Amino acid sequence: MRRVVKVGGRAQGDPALPSLLARAAQVPGDALVVVHGGGDEVTALQRRLGSEPTFIGGRRVTTVDDMDIVRMVLSGTVNKRLVRQLLDAGVAAVGISGEDGGLLPAQVLDGGALGAVGEPMAADARPVEALLAGGFVPVISPLGRNADGGQGLNVNGDDAAAAIAAALAADELLLLADVPGVLDAGGAVLPFIAADSVDALIASGVARGGMSAKLQAARRALAAGVHTVTIGDATALTDPHAGTRITTAHSPA
Repeated sequence: MRRVVKVGGRAQGDPALPSLLARAAQVPGDALVVVHGGGDEVTALQRRLGSEPTFIGGRRVTTVDDMDIVRMVLSGTVNKRLVRQLLDAGVAAVGISGEDGGLLPAQVLDGGALGAVGEPMAADARPVEALLAGGFVPVISPLGRNADGGQGLNVNGDDAAAAIAAALAADELLLLADVPGVLDAGGAVLPFIAADSVDALIASGVARGGMSAKLQAARRALAAGVHTVTIGDATALTDPHAGTRITTAHSPA
């Protein structure tokens, strides 16, 4: 079984995360790929350097100078911290970026209205396949390479994970957040969501901001052939009943 796990920035604060990732990585016959975010840490460094981040529609406007900060935080600080934690937990982890080996080609989003922000195209799975064949767990930062010009682009982590999962023909894409799943208006976890109801959930306000992005990425992954998509917290790594499962069915199976 192939699992792609995207770990959101806030989900990385769970102290149990490294051990749970290690347990998932050590299941016989399974292959694990980790994609991560880290937007809050990018924002914190921008402010330390005297720049106030700007967001449009929940996406970070990224100038050329901002791109250096994004790369420094995501491909540097966050990526290497996760690699170190996994190594300490006994996992042979290797950190790479979506820029490395042409893994994540992307096109500039909305004609450049957000600056150096990209939308992933079909990922090139060869760098990841090579690491998996060597017995390593790839840990990937969500930066892409402009397919037209070669410049680095800031890519939404959920979108990056969906593209990588599709390229790997993954059995499961697991989107980890700091909440136990998609919550209804009363705060209860929705165990199943049909992919064709995603737009209605977003329009109703049940899914907002980061959760809206996760649901849209989940739908794209399913359409690209990923068998299962789950949204939840770190417990979903080892508990198959945890979180919210996104399904192509019109009603929960």
